[in-house]
Amino acid sequence: MAHLHYNHSIVVERSEKDLNWRCRGVRDYYVSSSTSTSWKIPCCSVSFINQTRRLKRGRRLVHCCSSSSTSTSADEQVAMKIEQSGTYENKKLQFGYLVSDVNWQVRRMVEMEDEMKKVADVQAEAFHEPVFLFNDLFFEFFKAEVLSGLLYRLRNSPPDRYACLVAEPRTDPQESQKEVVGVVDVTILRDDSVLQHLPGAEEYLYVSGIAVLNKFRRQKVATTLLKACDILSAIWGFEYLVLRAYEDDYGARKLYSSAGYRVVSGDHPWTTTWIGRRRRVLMVKRSDIQ
Repeated sequence: MAHLHYNHSIVVERSEKDLNWRCRGVRDYYVSSSTSTSWKIPCCSVSFINQTRRLKRGRRLVHCCSSSSTSTSADEQVAMKIEQSGTYENKKLQFGYLVSDVNWQVRRMVEMEDEMKKVADVQAEAFHEPVFLFNDLFFEFFKAEVLSGLLYRLRNSPPDRYACLVAEPRTDPQESQKEVVGVVDVTILRDDSVLQHLPGAEEYLYVSGIAVLNKFRRQKVATTLLKACDILSAIWGFEYLVLRAYEDDYGARKLYSSAGYRVVSGDHPWTTTWIGRRRRVLMVKRSDIQ
């Protein structure tokens, strides 16, 4: 299982021309809606992908801490407008679906309290390690920690640098309250220890926090979430996807291998065996979406 990710450092790429284009692109992406019965990139996103790839060569890197900035970026203004745009159902329609297959569909999370709590519930159930005494109490603390981490990432990441994707059943379009059955986080990162395995890349899309409710496991929910990550990487213009898995979690590694990921390295012995931590492997995929 991919891990929860709490990296608070954010690298933002900006040039004035690129920034203005990103604002338009993010707005167009939010209002896109896919009605296809099979997973694919929404039609309106194809030109978005092509423009992104052309702009990648001209990017300039700027390090910033958005939590202390006094100015509001264009991307954040777009997100604020979406937040203020109406009810929960209207916001769901604005996001559209990245993937829509026979049983499941995946979209960006709506930044409203009820949905964020559902996301925290899913990830807490998947990653909480039961304890002998006061397990229920510790679970509630853990769930609060997960929710806090989610809120931090949303506040401090532009909408084209971080996204929380949610999976829900594909049911009658008129049904308003669908259950969140799976979750995954995607973040744009640039760790040199990872980039050495990604020829020609300056950044990559990092997949973490993938979780599925127990009662929906082994029903292809995680597979659908990974497909959505592929599509989002193409929309944002990134060639490589990266995740980590426990070396002895053969079920998760089989899932990721089936999705096209391959192992390129693992944790050093002094960070695992010598101090009693489980060893993780780094898995990489080159996006095959054109």
